[in-house]
Amino acid sequence: MAGPTPVALRRLTLSDFRNYASLSLDVGARLVAFVGANGAGKTNLIEAVSLLTAGRGLRRAPLADLIRKGAAGGFAVSALLDGPYGETRLGTGYDPGETGRRVRIDGEDARTSESLLDYLRVLWLLPSMDGLFTGSAGDRRRFLDRLVLAIDPGHGRRVADLEKALRSRNRLLEEGATPAYFDAIESQIAQIGVAVALARRETVNLLSGRIAAQGALGLPFPQAGIRLEGSFEVEADAVAASDIEDRYIEILREGRARDRAAGRTLEGPHRSDLAVTHLAKDMPAGMASTGEQKALLIGLVLAHADLTASVAGMTPVLLLDEIAAHLDPDRRAALFARLDTLGLQVFMTGTDPLLFESLGHSAQLFTVGDGKVEG
Repeated sequence: MAGPTPVALRRLTLSDFRNYASLSLDVGARLVAFVGANGAGKTNLIEAVSLLTAGRGLRRAPLADLIRKGAAGGFAVSALLDGPYGETRLGTGYDPGETGRRVRIDGEDARTSESLLDYLRVLWLLPSMDGLFTGSAGDRRRFLDRLVLAIDPGHGRRVADLEKALRSRNRLLEEGATPAYFDAIESQIAQIGVAVALARRETVNLLSGRIAAQGALGLPFPQAGIRLEGSFEVEADAVAASDIEDRYIEILREGRARDRAAGRTLEGPHRSDLAVTHLAKDMPAGMASTGEQKALLIGLVLAHADLTASVAGMTPVLLLDEIAAHLDPDRRAALFARLDTLGLQVFMTGTDPLLFESLGHSAQLFTVGDGKVEG
């Protein structure tokens, strides 16, 4: 049985993006490291790659903030890649005054960024995610939804539609409306919300299996236990799958007075949380040491990359920002070896080239500084 199709960028081109006036970078390796001082523009490079898939990119920055200071117009990012449809050129850009970013595939305009998922799945791990297990439930939901999106391209649209429907119900709560209006919007919320919840549940189940399989490899990254948690999950688990939607409609109807007083909808998958535990120590991940939390997160992301390749039928591109600085030499070498085994293209950043000396001769190392990249 054939494995997933290898996907890899061969050239990355930037125009007036962040601190880059113009850049065309040829990439000839699967493991790529960008090395330079803090503020040199290393993260800007992997952020550009993150815009070549659905969503708002790894920093979730306003589009206007991505334009190089002093630029006369907007920005553009494009890449030539080898993937499931052979050689393909993907591009995106934005000009001031536009309502959103443009997306092009082989020179043709695409309607939405979701079209990019047919060609490229991009995953990432950033220093800002180090506090994921101790942060808010909202941060963990967004993290989980990114995991789901990588294996279920329709999930992003469903989440956006759910948020829109909830805003409409919240307006009805504030302004007052007849029961018929509430019935209509609550039926819509239940239909979309249950689809969102089931997609999350399926991903968590699949990922749990992949984490367990990875644990058998003896990697120096602790095994994570993951589950969905929240009042909606309790209610959903108490009824048959075919009855979840009807039960959610009942919850919304019964909660109108309470939600009106609160000024928002208090029950539903928009309040769910991703609970993560350190299995070996049988403790919440948030109570583990800082180093253990980082190792748990790395193990989780590696398992998800493996799952994405299997489900999507093509290898994802992985972006790892400042990944090596906080790992001891043994874990660093184990990470690089695992990345090589998975067959992914990986872009990494770091301040010291010595952090990447165990990558091997097949890797590619670029030096970044003053809006230029040399390798």
